[in-house]
Amino acid sequence: MASFKPTKIQVYPKLGEKVTQDTLYWKNYKAPVQIKEFGAITNIDFSPVAPHNFAVTAFTRIHVYGPFSQEPVKTFTRFKDTAYCGRFRSDGQLLVAGCEDSVVRLFDVGGKVALRMFRGHTKAVHVTDFTSDRYQIFTGSDDYTCRLWDIPNSTELTTYQEHTDYIRCGVTSKLNRDLFITGSYDHTLKVFDARVDKSVMTMDHGQPVESLLLYPSEGLLVSAGGRYVKVWDLLKGGQPLVSLKNHHKTVTSLCLGSNGQRLLSASLDRHVKVYNTTNYKVVHNFDYAASILSLALAPDDESIVVGMTNSVLSVKHRKSPEESKEVSGQQRRKPSYRVFVKGKNYVPKQDDYLVSKPVKQHLAKYDKQLKKFNVSKALDTALETWRRFRKPEITVAVMKELDRRGTLKNALAGRDEQGLSQLLNFLIGNLVDPRFVPVLVTAAEMILDIYQSVIGQSPVVDRQLLRLQDLLDREINYQQDLLEVLGMLDTMFASSLPRKEVPYSGISRPNGQSEGLASISRPQLQAS
Repeated sequence: MASFKPTKIQVYPKLGEKVTQDTLYWKNYKAPVQIKEFGAITNIDFSPVAPHNFAVTAFTRIHVYGPFSQEPVKTFTRFKDTAYCGRFRSDGQLLVAGCEDSVVRLFDVGGKVALRMFRGHTKAVHVTDFTSDRYQIFTGSDDYTCRLWDIPNSTELTTYQEHTDYIRCGVTSKLNRDLFITGSYDHTLKVFDARVDKSVMTMDHGQPVESLLLYPSEGLLVSAGGRYVKVWDLLKGGQPLVSLKNHHKTVTSLCLGSNGQRLLSASLDRHVKVYNTTNYKVVHNFDYAASILSLALAPDDESIVVGMTNSVLSVKHRKSPEESKEVSGQQRRKPSYRVFVKGKNYVPKQDDYLVSKPVKQHLAKYDKQLKKFNVSKALDTALETWRRFRKPEITVAVMKELDRRGTLKNALAGRDEQGLSQLLNFLIGNLVDPRFVPVLVTAAEMILDIYQSVIGQSPVVDRQLLRLQDLLDREINYQQDLLEVLGMLDTMFASSLPRKEVPYSGISRPNGQSEGLASISRPQLQAS
């Protein structure tokens, strides 16, 4: 008696992850270093000067970390309530921060006590920054106002009250000391000029604005709010250029990388997405353990620092060229493979006596049912939920085997409403897949032949049959459109090919005659 042959599962080509230069570049980071802070991390800012320390604002403290240190090299704790938005000046010597108690504090990076305290706001100050001339501070508050302060005299210079809700983000121009931009929960972005007593430009983001970012050329502005990241052209009066919706929750932070060639956005959905700034396509994605509140990138992309709601600071450092080579070398070397192939290629000699080792055959559940000729149970096993969704090729292979045996119709017949609904669901999900079409079309025709008498008795089955009909109609329309496009392309390719003239020779003629014979025969035809 011949042994049972298991069902052959066809192996289809896998569409693996497309490896691009961006993928290799952004994956070239070490395992993250995680540091526990005292509260949610609301802001991270890198010092513009070497060694590029970064300030982390969390709860009532601002910690300054070195590039590779896991302990803070400096701590500012002179806050009575939650601190916000600790930012360095362009020379790295001073640091400014807002607070829940409405006081703006200015610190010397080398000291501990605040050099200046600016009072004037009536509610929490969430936005602080230095102007490009280094002698003024810009602030934005929950009292709907934004203000400019003079550092040497500790005085307020200008106040603007045009927003109708909290101001939670802002940015100053690095090219013009009088320009700064604010974003508010009233969904608007406003561009202010300190030489004018009101805003000079207003844009509507459509969602509460959480973060702002200026390109180095300062011709483009990026805003984040809700699930949207929008790019605005300031040189065209704030005209919207691009609206991106790649996150599932609120986008909380933005930054630029690769010298302005890549845009990074962080969100409460625990993802950091990297965009190409030429076409704004997502080129890479980072996953984190908790919702992200703040994001910063070190100069030359040496480190990625992320602050999360669970008070954890995640720091990823770029690998050195030597470390990258070591990792790639380790991936190529797999000596354990030799153990498994040892002796497999040995060819017995003529006088050797070969003792065969009996190999126990392990059959899958559906093969066990097929071996017992339980065709309906075999199909039921192949239609189990996890197998149906994760490995549809197994279900299709079982149907193909049943059709080869001529028992597919028997396996499909005699099903109740639930069993028929499972079958129709599988057909709806995979019928238009080119890999499975030859088998599933046959199964669909058999199901319609068997169950056409019960149509109208079950609303569930009727709805699924209507969905199947709509699916087929759409697929037929797609195929017709594709055929039309194919015909157009064939015409274009045919017309674009250069026309080549047939080479002419004096010896041979198209009708097989020589030139002399043709010249003799021509007057005879004319005479006749």
